[in-house]
Amino acid sequence: MKPARFVDAALWFPEAVETEPFGPGILVHKVCDRMFALLWEGEDPRVNLKCDPLHALELRDRFPGVTPGYHMNKDHWNTVALDGTVPEDEILEMLRDSYVLVARGLRRADRERVLAALGDGLPEAG
Repeated sequence: MKPARFVDAALWFPEAVETEPFGPGILVHKVCDRMFALLWEGEDPRVNLKCDPLHALELRDRFPGVTPGYHMNKDHWNTVALDGTVPEDEILEMLRDSYVLVARGLRRADRERVLAALGDGLPEAG
């Protein structure tokens, strides 16, 4: 998956915004000021995504491009290489899971609004 495609997918989610708090080339995607994805764009593009701890371990076993979250809580975050070792549909599913996990932790009014707007949707694979 190309970084530009990932950005399009991340911004597809309800109320998703993109920031660069760590400087150029490191894009942070948030919902209601809570991060659900962090993308490094350079030569070796990769993204950090929140994940259920047991599912995180399963994904690391299945895909060589999925490793414990770089500079993140290793139980709750995975780093996913955008080098073709992980299929795009799997990355989109991981992105949705990350968004939903973060949205579930929002205050009630925000949580209900963004999850209702999301429904069962998922950005389409390219």
